[in-house]
Amino acid sequence: MSQDDLDYPNYDPIRPGPNWGARIRKLVGPIVAGAVALAKWTFVLVKFSSIFIAVAAYALIWGWTFAFGLVFLILWHELGHYLEARREGLGPKLPVFVPLLGAYVKYTRGNPWQTARVALAGPIIGGVASLAFLLAGEAQSSNLLRALAYFGFFLNLFNLVPFGPLDGGQVWRAARYLRVGGAPGKSQLVYVLYFTTAIALALGMWASHVHQHRL
Repeated sequence: MSQDDLDYPNYDPIRPGPNWGARIRKLVGPIVAGAVALAKWTFVLVKFSSIFIAVAAYALIWGWTFAFGLVFLILWHELGHYLEARREGLGPKLPVFVPLLGAYVKYTRGNPWQTARVALAGPIIGGVASLAFLLAGEAQSSNLLRALAYFGFFLNLFNLVPFGPLDGGQVWRAARYLRVGGAPGKSQLVYVLYFTTAIALALGMWASHVHQHRL
């Protein structure tokens, strides 16, 4: 027996109690992580819910297969706007679908030269996607893919109509501002790109047309 035991016969060493803070953190941590993950995926689902709604709306008219292909083509058209606007530093938002009416990309408006290029990028990239459908349709002898290609060429060509909020309307307004604002060379280049794209889309419609025999 030590001298300490003789001096303090009833001494009981104090042992550290349970670390409740660490236990609470260990318990709450997975819950918080799960809540964050759920919020993140909920945001993603809400953000892209317009795509699912658009597919369902088009499927009521043309069936699921055609609806998926159509929405895919519209998406590539809008991605053309998105990618060019991002390249121009205009801070674009991801495409938002409006069922039965198409889709749109929101971005900060730039100068007329930027506006013209962003507006033309949609029909150009959309036309390339339609061409991919046409080539796949020819390779597989699929009238469905040819029909989707035709519809894609048509939608992109329709967007070039020089009217109001359509891509064509934005292109023509931008070209006019460039011409009046002292940049005739850029204005002429915009017109060349516009008519070249329109002619290419029209040729795509002609090449992808499937003749229908009616009884």
